[in-house]
Amino acid sequence: MKNKTLVIGASENVQRYSNMVIRRLIRHKEEVRAFGLKKGEVEGIEIVNELVNYDDVDTVTLYLNPQNQKAYYDYILSLKPNRVIFNPGTENPEFQTLLKENGIQFEEACTLVLLSTNQY
Repeated sequence: MKNKTLVIGASENVQRYSNMVIRRLIRHKEEVRAFGLKKGEVEGIEIVNELVNYDDVDTVTLYLNPQNQKAYYDYILSLKPNRVIFNPGTENPEFQTLLKENGIQFEEACTLVLLSTNQY
């Protein structure tokens, strides 16, 4: 059963939204995986900097600008998530077209807002 959220663009910096969302997902009892450019840790969640082939990712939430997403198109598609969330500033029509062609849902939304309004 797919039930994990993968945060792409994760950071140990508590000022970053990706860090805030990891902590909020933990509080909401969601299983979290995190990928970032630098290894690290947020409240016990390891930030890896290698592309891990998870087989149970439900949601990918993006914290990379559209230009930086290009390097990860194939990786994200290979995970076959149920959905991809494009947080503010990450909207990417090119990638959204690829997702649609591969039967993957996507939404332009703020993961923090979705969690705080019980719409996650």
